Amino acid sequence: MHKLAQITVAEILVLLNEHNLLLESQFSSSSHRFDQIAYNSKLVTDNCLFFCKGNFKPAYLMDAQKHGATAYMSEKVYRNVEIPGIIVTNIQKAMSLVSAAFFGFPQDKLPTIAYTGTKGKTTSAYFTKAILDQTYQRKVALSSTINTVVGPTSKDVVKSSLTTPESLDLFTNMHKAVQNGMNHLVMEVSSQAYKKNRVYGLHYDVGVFLNISPDHIGRNEHPTFADYLHCKEQLLVNSNACLLNADGTHLTDLYYTAKATTQPENIYIYGRDRNDQETEFPIDFMYKSLEDSLTENEIQITSKTEKAKKLHIDGVYHIGIPGDYNEGNAVAAAVTSALMGAKPNEIEYGLANTTVPGRMEIYQTKEHGTVYVDYAHNYGSLHSVLEFLKKQAPTGKVTVITGSTGDKGIDRREGLGKAIDESADQAYLTTDDPATEDPKQIAKEIADHIDTSKVDTTYIADRKQAITKAVSESKKGDLIVVAGKGHDEFQKMNGHNVPYEGDSAIVQNLVKGL
Repeated sequence: MHKLAQITVAEILVLLNEHNLLLESQFSSSSHRFDQIAYNSKLVTDNCLFFCKGNFKPAYLMDAQKHGATAYMSEKVYRNVEIPGIIVTNIQKAMSLVSAAFFGFPQDKLPTIAYTGTKGKTTSAYFTKAILDQTYQRKVALSSTINTVVGPTSKDVVKSSLTTPESLDLFTNMHKAVQNGMNHLVMEVSSQAYKKNRVYGLHYDVGVFLNISPDHIGRNEHPTFADYLHCKEQLLVNSNACLLNADGTHLTDLYYTAKATTQPENIYIYGRDRNDQETEFPIDFMYKSLEDSLTENEIQITSKTEKAKKLHIDGVYHIGIPGDYNEGNAVAAAVTSALMGAKPNEIEYGLANTTVPGRMEIYQTKEHGTVYVDYAHNYGSLHSVLEFLKKQAPTGKVTVITGSTGDKGIDRREGLGKAIDESADQAYLTTDDPATEDPKQIAKEIADHIDTSKVDTTYIADRKQAITKAVSESKKGDLIVVAGKGHDEFQKMNGHNVPYEGDSAIVQNLVKGL
């Protein structure tokens, strides 16, 4: 926890009252000043305000008091401690507001581009950071599914555990970024971040809605697709400028959501150039594919409206990551970066030189197939990867190694099965963060949606073993897709993070051996 910041009880009460969150303060004087805020009792030090959030147990509060907490904030009164409480109607909202204020509102010093979408968030965020690093001398912070970057050195890069962190962690990271001289932020915002109020009160300079398809709907996530869409749309409501994808679904809904809080001249739409395209709204940026192979990817962007022409991004761009499904992500990054002041040559360099850990990493072998490691973990992303590869190498055998997470994203299992059924010849179903579920049962639920008379399907519990078998038994011209974990170095099993080499590391060592 950062200790350079402080906040008084008086400042907290003003904030909470402004947002109608305060129920009761047990302080007799409001001049008390906190030197630390925390929601994990193990991180508490002297004079800390402790947040009682999530699946909370009174024992955590006793532990926090023992470590030096001088007050707590909660949705209910706890009688097992001597320290005073600040009681609120919604602890997640309150924690977000107090965290921002504690660190002196770091978001005001970090112009921010935020991405939401079922797929493409990470790639788009990395494209954007690569471009803006050229414009702003590598002073661009990043909050993504894969890594969090809060400074210019390698020690300022840490592995992310959530797509969008808890509000306190997010504002801690923003504060560190400001301290380290970073002057922009590119971040991914998940639907869960809105569902759980992790970004409550946060406003973005540019908000991008990439796409939406059924995902994250299940017992621990969104109850319905309508709820999922509503949560994602909150990004548009909280952005000064909005960018929408005409190739996605629900464009009318998204446009009117954006228009509720954003002037039409600050709403931009991009889409693939198609002859038959009829849209309700004028498309500002059209793009078309000039070259699209396993190694080369080139697009042309053309501005179609007056406001689009003002950004001066018309031209041909080489994209460093293969896959036609990455072209739209590249266009989104080009537009948002231009809105943040990037010039065409900086956009050109950034798009051509972006690498995303665990995204379409290609490993060639001499006598066996070509291996692709990709984080694809739902129907949309796996379908895109497989369809693209199948188109490029129609005669090669396509093998997929994948599993699905336990206790969340239950609907993904059907989607993964369908994507495999549509484009693969062989599938090895294996373990992928099963949590409290049986990985064999998860694999069975994926296999229920695969025609096993058409796709040779095998279950191998040990993920490394499954990858090794698939790669070593492949032949020249075959394509092997290892999907789901990328560089992840843990398997989540029964409440534990079990060390795992990572798909990329396993494939790299295998290929060396071959």
